[in-house]
Amino acid sequence: MDNLNQLQQAGTAAQPQPSAEDEAKRAQEEQMRRDLLATVLDSAARERLSRIALVSVERSRQIEGILLRMAQSGQLRGRVTEAQLIDLLEQMEEAQGKTATKQSKIVYQRRRDFDDDDFDI
Repeated sequence: MDNLNQLQQAGTAAQPQPSAEDEAKRAQEEQMRRDLLATVLDSAARERLSRIALVSVERSRQIEGILLRMAQSGQLRGRVTEAQLIDLLEQMEEAQGKTATKQSKIVYQRRRDFDDDDFDI
């Protein structure tokens, strides 16, 4: 029984616990990331990216990383619109389609308003 306790203590000691300093640094980096994305993306593009994050966090992180690199290197002129974000998504799909065997597809669904004018006979 003592050997089991010693092994458990040794196992937990080998895994580094994040300190409060590390957590604060990570939170600060995340806040800087969000602020930069807020300045780079317009509201519609930011909303689309947040919807993508609900479905696929990994894909959202990839897109955010690309946008941040583009902003830091000066490739972006002005704010990124939703149409530009869609173009970037399509470029990512094409690039991943060439390297990956499994093809995933993004489907764009627009809300349609109910139109009463058709029934005015």
